[in-house]
Amino acid sequence: MHLLQLDLENKKQVDDFLRLPFSIYRDIPQWVPPLQMDERLRLNLKRFPFYQHSHASFFLAYEKTKPVGRLAILDNRRYNEFNKTKTAFFYLFECENDLEAATMLFEAGFEWARSRGLTQILGPKGFTPLDGFGLLVKGFEHRPAFGLPYNPTYYMDLVEAQGFAKEGESVSGYLGAGIQFPPRIHELAQRIAQRRGLHIARCNTRADLRTLVPHLKELYNNSLGGTEGTVPLTDEEIHSMANQLIWLADPKLVKLVMKENQAVGFLLAYPDVSAALQKTRGRLFPFGWLTLLLELRRTDWININGAGLLPEYRGSGGTAILYSEMFKSVSESPRYRHAEVVQIGVENENMQREMENFGIDFYKMHRTYSRNL
Repeated sequence: MHLLQLDLENKKQVDDFLRLPFSIYRDIPQWVPPLQMDERLRLNLKRFPFYQHSHASFFLAYEKTKPVGRLAILDNRRYNEFNKTKTAFFYLFECENDLEAATMLFEAGFEWARSRGLTQILGPKGFTPLDGFGLLVKGFEHRPAFGLPYNPTYYMDLVEAQGFAKEGESVSGYLGAGIQFPPRIHELAQRIAQRRGLHIARCNTRADLRTLVPHLKELYNNSLGGTEGTVPLTDEEIHSMANQLIWLADPKLVKLVMKENQAVGFLLAYPDVSAALQKTRGRLFPFGWLTLLLELRRTDWININGAGLLPEYRGSGGTAILYSEMFKSVSESPRYRHAEVVQIGVENENMQREMENFGIDFYKMHRTYSRNL
């Protein structure tokens, strides 16, 4: 068994890093390969916006010449400056059920983080807010929503053996088109909107979506970026994230809550293309793009992956507007029959309880871990 720190200019090492999950999950039918184009972009120091302000290191464990484990450690400088912390993130952990390999990876990652003056490590947590976070600890029998983590059950044992303790948990819930959503919520949302002068702006084309990108950045930074454990987005990061989303979006599923000409809230949903990624093994070329395009047109699943209101609009029933639009996203189109509301923090007890009362089944759970360095 030996370990190396990835040289991002070394094509073989990069290929070993990216191909390892296909070996880990070869007998797990639920796993969805990530989009390989995006995975390679993350390892590109010149093109990926994260590296304009922060650093990362990548490690591979080999048994003789066979890769058996990998790990990324992130030093997100903007996160630490914004939150006044000295925290590293671990991410992209994949490993055979081999405690020696996992320990080698994490010990190397801990040492790299300490060398940068970091005193705590948290994860799994990625480069951007769109990166799914945590280890899956419930719902292994279900296919993951596009972009959300999936892992074997033994990963919890490998991570906890490194001295990690539970930091937080999030749940994802199933919403079917047949759920009888309380009409009073739609009525309340309509009354709140009329009283506060709000209306819903929808998109018809991808060009419309492109014009919303500055609004989404401002909304994220103002409605979510001020909370503990987050960080405002830069122009380059929002542009990169927008490019990822726009090509797979159904414009009608992206909605803004408007006060006159100012956006004060948003709901982000998009068609789930997990089935196509399983067929193409995450590749767009030479013909994977056609399979993905067909799936975008025929899938009856959507992922609801972001919602927020500016703080001054959250009270007095303001969230009813988001709930109402969430259910309309599934029920208004004859095409969509299923939705997954992804990764709501369990500390948000009110939202979770309200959604359960509406009939949403929280059938998956992810857990983040932390430890001192």
